[in-house]
Amino acid sequence: MSDVLPGGVLPIPDQVYTGPMVMDAKKMEEKLPPIQMKRPPKQAPNVLLVLLDDVGFGASSAFGGPVPMPTAERLAGGGLRYSRFHTTAICSPTRAAMLSGRNHHQVGMGQITETATPSPGYRSTRPNSCVPLPEILRQSGYNTAQFGKCHEVPVWESGPTGPFDHWPAFSGFEKFYGFIGGETNQWTPALIDGVGFIEPPTDPDYHLMPDLADQTIRYINQQKALTPDKPFFVYFAPGATHAPHHVPKEWIAKHKGKYDQGWDKLREETFDRQKALGVIPDDAVLTERSEGIPAWDDTDEAMRPILAHQMEVYGAFLEYADHHTGRVIDALEALDILDDTLVLYIIGDNGASAEGGLNGAFMLSTAANGGAEYETTEFWTENLDKIGGPEAYNHYAVGWAHAMCTPYQWTKQVASHYGGTRNGTILHWPSNVKARGEIREQWHHVIDIAPTILDLAGLAQPHTVNGVTQVPMHGVSMAYSFDDAGADVRHTTQYFEIMGNRGIYHKGWTAQTRHRTPWDVVGAAPEFSDDVWELYDTTVDWTQSNDLAKENPAKLAELQQLFLIEATRYNVIPLDDRAAQRMNPEFAGRPTIVQGDTLRLYEGMTRLNENVAINVKNRSWSVTAEVVVPADGTLDGAIVAQGGRTGGWSFFAEGGKLGFHYNFCGLLRSTALSDAVIGAGKHQVRAEFAYDGGGIGRGGTVTLFIDGATSGTPTVVKRTHPMYFSFDEGLDVGSDTGMPAYEGYATEQGRFTGTIDWAQIDLGTDDHSHLIDPEEWLQAAMRHQ
Repeated sequence: MSDVLPGGVLPIPDQVYTGPMVMDAKKMEEKLPPIQMKRPPKQAPNVLLVLLDDVGFGASSAFGGPVPMPTAERLAGGGLRYSRFHTTAICSPTRAAMLSGRNHHQVGMGQITETATPSPGYRSTRPNSCVPLPEILRQSGYNTAQFGKCHEVPVWESGPTGPFDHWPAFSGFEKFYGFIGGETNQWTPALIDGVGFIEPPTDPDYHLMPDLADQTIRYINQQKALTPDKPFFVYFAPGATHAPHHVPKEWIAKHKGKYDQGWDKLREETFDRQKALGVIPDDAVLTERSEGIPAWDDTDEAMRPILAHQMEVYGAFLEYADHHTGRVIDALEALDILDDTLVLYIIGDNGASAEGGLNGAFMLSTAANGGAEYETTEFWTENLDKIGGPEAYNHYAVGWAHAMCTPYQWTKQVASHYGGTRNGTILHWPSNVKARGEIREQWHHVIDIAPTILDLAGLAQPHTVNGVTQVPMHGVSMAYSFDDAGADVRHTTQYFEIMGNRGIYHKGWTAQTRHRTPWDVVGAAPEFSDDVWELYDTTVDWTQSNDLAKENPAKLAELQQLFLIEATRYNVIPLDDRAAQRMNPEFAGRPTIVQGDTLRLYEGMTRLNENVAINVKNRSWSVTAEVVVPADGTLDGAIVAQGGRTGGWSFFAEGGKLGFHYNFCGLLRSTALSDAVIGAGKHQVRAEFAYDGGGIGRGGTVTLFIDGATSGTPTVVKRTHPMYFSFDEGLDVGSDTGMPAYEGYATEQGRFTGTIDWAQIDLGTDDHSHLIDPEEWLQAAMRHQ
């Protein structure tokens, strides 16, 4: 593009006046140059970058899928559909690669942040030699803002004490409003504004998706009202449609009966629409159902209405997300800036998620902790109307995920195949792109986004930022394809790797090998040398349906060698499919915040996620607090609580008495209550949990103490969480934020009506954590990234 800003050093050095100077300003003959506000080149457009979550290529109506997405269709009708655009197959790596313009291992994000190791490609700490796009734009005169999901913060930096170097607010975004983890409850999200934790409104109709749209619209309106000549870069990443699939009932009703035909028939219908739409060629072949996925006709007939409803909820969630994305588009139009705004709508950060298991999950926490046996057909039937609402934490079955990736093999996490990496992408910029409603078949990757935006803004990729020499971006600008449908592909080589699933694209050919199956990662993975490689010529085999490995071993060997070259160049080596060492911080080599066997807590500490709180699972432990009870003796609310409706525990007061509640995955609950009231004044209260032992996830017995004396009958807890309570709820002192771990609080959010001087959690010595199968740790993390 034209008018590229010269130079490549950021920050741009301040120009100091060096002309004549006098003592008295009134006698100054030289006119001092006016103070100028920093602005990028005049051609620099407003940019709205939209990234949805866990949406396969075959989901959206804009790419032939069954889910209505009128906003996506509207933008595609006025712009371009990119039908061969790719992500990394998983969340954190895609986001890090997109915002940096570099391959994800190069910026330390070879996997999700929860499995970081000291290896250069897997540290989850972006090096300062790879400054991301928003920081470049900010230093060049853009206003920058992010709304929604981050999942790029190293887990040991995710607490309220930081450090905040890798948070959005210190990565180039002047404004951040959203959540930093891999998932959140859409009804009571773990919200952050800047670097501060906040609670969502108590409105019973609150949902995160419209809130994010409202915040984005408010920001854009203010930005254009105050600085209309300054472009913005807004990154809108709502977290939909990652599990839990939460959506208002009236939207679910719109999808009733649309998926009763099952996932096999749905794939065929989608495939036909995709051909008619032109997003796949007429000679494309529908791939076979991926290994391990049951045929719809082989499913339990009694489960089929339940499975169909799971997809109804997911479809509603996706349509709902598109609707509120449309509100942001409408706001741009109302400001008369839509045509001048570069809109990039990436429909998914990877393929559809197969992490719900073969039957789906009512409470996704069961996937990590066991307990799925309680989610029987009878249970599903009794609770069917709760799916999508605040009482569930639901995910659909694997078969639907595969159907949402039509026409390709496999799903999210499987970086080797296009089902995991190909995502429909739309570009809309009418003032500068002449084409309307056209399809672009050039092969592109998420690392091309940053170079494209810099190119269109007339900004050079800086070679030095804040004094640090930069690693050049690995992507290429997509601008060459805008007005030339037949332009030669410029992104000619790209490797893929996630958890050993790996592949390589080079000039139309692909070679790949699947190392793990996303919904069955408990078994030991094979040796890398035993992995079976496949070969496809995608110039004639669009969907990777005809494996040529045996017919053309020379070509396969050439691509395998190329993969090793690229893997070595970009820090993919050493390949790492270890489980125990990566899930255990001590063995993995990453920091932890809590040291030792004791954690002292104080009133007002809230939303401490499980990476920054002490681990009480699979062992005996106690929680003690010194509290002051009002003079009238009335006392209610949580003293210390951890987790939420999907699982956790609460140490609380109720009607002046002391209580303890254990909630196993929202499916089994046990409550202990003291016989005596605590009484007015200062008291020390305590709950001791005696673990049964003999393995992980076993039960135990709770005993309550008031000023050292037992009160009430010891209460049996049948089953406990071996892995995680929640991936978005946290540990709270003096309240129970988010969804409550205990449903019986007499106060709103379990707010404690007395005073807590201090609270303390102490671990016992009978630690059974070493009994956890390493592969189970891995499964627990991968279910929730």
